Order: sequence, then C-alpha cells, then structure tokens
Amino acid sequence: MQGFALYPFDPPGDSSALRTDLRRWLADHQPRGDIVRRANCWASFDADFSRALGAAGYIGMTLPARYGGGDRHPLERYVAIEELLAAGAPVGAHWIADRQTGPLILRYGTEEQRQRYLPGIARGETYACIGLSEPGAGSDLAAVRTSARETAEGWRVNGQKIWTTGAHLSHIMLALIRTEEGSERNAGLSQLLIDLDTPGITIRPIIDMAGNHDFNEVFFDDVLVPHGALVGERGQGWKQVTAELGLERSGPERYLSSHALLVALIDAAGPDPAPALATLIGELTAEMWTLRQLSMSTAAKLAAGEDPMVEASVVKELGNGFEQDMPRRVQAVADCGWDDTDDLARLLRALLIASPSFSLRGGTREVIRGIIARGLGLR
Repeated sequence: MQGFALYPFDPPGDSSALRTDLRRWLADHQPRGDIVRRANCWASFDADFSRALGAAGYIGMTLPARYGGGDRHPLERYVAIEELLAAGAPVGAHWIADRQTGPLILRYGTEEQRQRYLPGIARGETYACIGLSEPGAGSDLAAVRTSARETAEGWRVNGQKIWTTGAHLSHIMLALIRTEEGSERNAGLSQLLIDLDTPGITIRPIIDMAGNHDFNEVFFDDVLVPHGALVGERGQGWKQVTAELGLERSGPERYLSSHALLVALIDAAGPDPAPALATLIGELTAEMWTLRQLSMSTAAKLAAGEDPMVEASVVKELGNGFEQDMPRRVQAVADCGWDDTDDLARLLRALLIASPSFSLRGGTREVIRGIIARGLGLR
C-alpha cells in the first residue's frame, strides 16, 4: 500500500519576487485577445507567445543550462505555471513539451536526444504530443496494440493513436508502443520519440461539439524510425509512462481551467453581491484553495524524488470534479442570460460545453478512482 502523504511546499529563493517579475512580464507581453481563450488556456496555441516566454526564461525552467534550461527548482516552475494559468496566458503550444516530454527526455533519454530536442523545448519552439490512447482501449493503456518491430534499418511502426491532443501542431510524439512480439498487458511496452514529419504518418482531426480542433487520430503505416528513437530501456515503457503521468495529473491546471469563470463571477457580483451569489463565491474560493494545497503538496513530493501516484490521482479526481461542477453551479445562481457581449455569459457558455472533457485528460475518473483505491489499500 502506497498511502497518502502531505509534503511542505517550500520553493528556494524569493517566490514572491518570481511572481512579481512574471506578472510584470505578462502585463507587457500577454495577448489581450478573446476572454474565452483565457479559460482552459493551456489548450490555447500561440507560437509567438511561447517563443517570447521561452526567451524570457519561463519555459524549460528545470532543465540544465547546458540544454538551454534555467537550472531552476521544480517548485519555482510550479509558481510560474500557477501565475501563467491564473492569468489565462496562451501556453498551449509548448505545454506538453515543457510539462512532460522535456523532463522525461532529461531523465531517460540519450545524450543525443537531449541535445537534439531539449534546447528547442526550452526556447518554446519545439512542440510535443503524447501517444497513449488507442481505439477500443479507452483509458486502458495496457491494451496498447500499436507495434514496433526492430529491423536492421530501425523500428517499423504500425498502428493508431487517438484523442492525441495537439498532434496536428506538434513536431514530435512520445509514443507508448508494443515492441516485444507476443507480449501482453503492461509487459513488452517501450517509448519511442517519433518525428511527426516522418513518411507514413497520417494525422486526421477530431472536431469536438464546440467546433474546436484539439484532438486527433494518428495513423502509423509501416513508419520507419531510427534505432535512436527508443527512450529509456526497451520493455520498460510502462514504468516510464506511469512516472510521466504523475506530472500530467497533479499540476495547477487541474483546478485552474475554470479559474477565468470564477474571476468573471467575482467581477460581475461587485462589492455587494446577493446572498446566494456571495455564498457561491465563498464556497468556490474555499474549494479552490484546498485543491491548491493538495496540488502544491503533490508537487513538493514529486520534487523530493518520491512517487506521487496516489496524491496526483487525488488532485486530478477532485480537481476535475471542481472544474466540471463550477459552470453548473454558476449557472444555477448567476443571472447572466446568454448575452454575447457579457464576459460572464460567454465564459459560462464555453465552459458548460468544454468542461465534460476535463475528466478525460490524463485518464478517466473510473481509472483514477481505481488507482486511488489500490494506493490506499481499499481493493
């Protein structure tokens, strides 16, 4: 039984100064744009903003300086990410590369892979996607059927990934692939780092009900990738990807995707809100603060080199519930109608449509609850 632990969040240096500096930078560089883009902003793609953010040193903060990084502590990066998300900055272009792919390459990759990919990630110019889900497998990652066979020329990859966020905009995919013929479940899986301009790869859009193109299907038709595409140890992909998912499930994005709606609600309520509105604002603020403490504790455990699988899953489960419930709770209390000129109404409408998808990212709620139950010894 892994259990659940709380860790103190104690970043080195002056975190208040880091927040102040980043807020000043955002005041000068953040695109004003549509207020709706500030909600769920880690899905908003803006190449120019990502490049400028990288040049300012706010991407690749934890990577070593020799790869273009900032040599900063992971908790300093957490502080910066929290500020970016709270401001609704369009960080989607570099998001996955900075959050997951870069750290994984640094930990498991070869020196050649580090030198090839990490500097571009730190500059905010190399974008990545994660190849996990497959048709018919849902959130059961151990049901991977996309295969890679080693040949004299390299790896021959065949299969399909689905719900791949940002694949149409990405340069590389870190894919979980079955490399051992005849293997089953979580045995025989490896991770390959695949350049998406390789011949034989087809990317097709999946348009959601709001008309947005975030998700994709990715097909591999006898794709040849070099031997050096293997990340880490052959056959150890399951261990590597579960460590990677701790990064995906525990960050401040798990409670800040709907933050813009709460800010708009407070602004619309004014200094003397109706009792029901004041109660809702108090409840939402208290719940967000609690989630923030859990998320910071999980980040601290991760920074200490410990496995936060249970804690990260708790943050994801509670955070998803909070973000999905918020639009419905606001709709039940706020009298904002459907005026397209009203910021609160527009944000509410957008999040009522988008929020059901929040619990799919990083594993469905059923899968996450199973991880929590096993970790706490409840099954």
